[in-house]
Amino acid sequence: MAETKIAGIMRAGAYSPNHIGNDAAIFNAVVDQLRKRGCEVNVYNEEQLAAGIVNEPIIVNMCREQKSIALLQQLEDEGRLVINSGYGIENCTRERMTRILIGSNIPYPPSLIVNTDEVVKGQLVKEKFTQCWIKRGDFHAMHKEDVSYVRHPEEAQEVLQEYFLRGIKRAVINRHLVGDLIKFYGVQGTPFFYWFYPFDMGHSKYGHEAINGKSQGIEFDKDKLKAICQSASEVLDVKIYGGDCIISPDGQISIIDFNDWPSFAPCRMEAAPHIAKCVMNTIKARKS
Repeated sequence: MAETKIAGIMRAGAYSPNHIGNDAAIFNAVVDQLRKRGCEVNVYNEEQLAAGIVNEPIIVNMCREQKSIALLQQLEDEGRLVINSGYGIENCTRERMTRILIGSNIPYPPSLIVNTDEVVKGQLVKEKFTQCWIKRGDFHAMHKEDVSYVRHPEEAQEVLQEYFLRGIKRAVINRHLVGDLIKFYGVQGTPFFYWFYPFDMGHSKYGHEAINGKSQGIEFDKDKLKAICQSASEVLDVKIYGGDCIISPDGQISIIDFNDWPSFAPCRMEAAPHIAKCVMNTIKARKS
């Protein structure tokens, strides 16, 4: 019998918009890698987690349901090892992420955090927000409309009103940054780090990559990109991560989004052994 027993919890399909297959593929690849390392891995869905049938001392998960996150936090507090941490997953919700990254001096766009029933046109004009992004603040994006690009303050006010009518109470407004859009994936405590230009490769979730368009190949410090992303993963408490950043025309790097355990779609097979290694190293550290 395997000495290390792990519960693997897959992401609910509603939280894998346009990426259900990719999310399942990276999860299954990591499970295979853990089994090759002698672990016993039992796979569950988020409904089974909520039903209370997950008893393994170690939980490796891609959860996104709010009830699942709260339960993971409870199990973590009771002593189970949870990767990614339920607290880290919650930190990747938009408002919390914005506050943590800005508060930790991680390069991030100028931002406003607002109630969706506020009148914000005057504030946007004062802060020189013309083109900007409005994002639901309370949770991860589930629909294309949860992240909206707007061209001027009047349009921003209209979109906020739509969010309010949809029952979304809080929103983050990021100033639009001009430059090359880069998508990245990383695994904390390992050498693995991968980045690429999503628009150039036709990689998209909602089609927003077209706003920045084809990359210009702006020169930037690759080591600094990795260091910024690793620092963000540490302050957000997310070991398996990915996200997006903008390279400005003068080579400055700014994170614009950060996600707990993304799909790793373009680098899945390269990433899976490193994710498994991260899990094993975290288990060893806990035992010692």
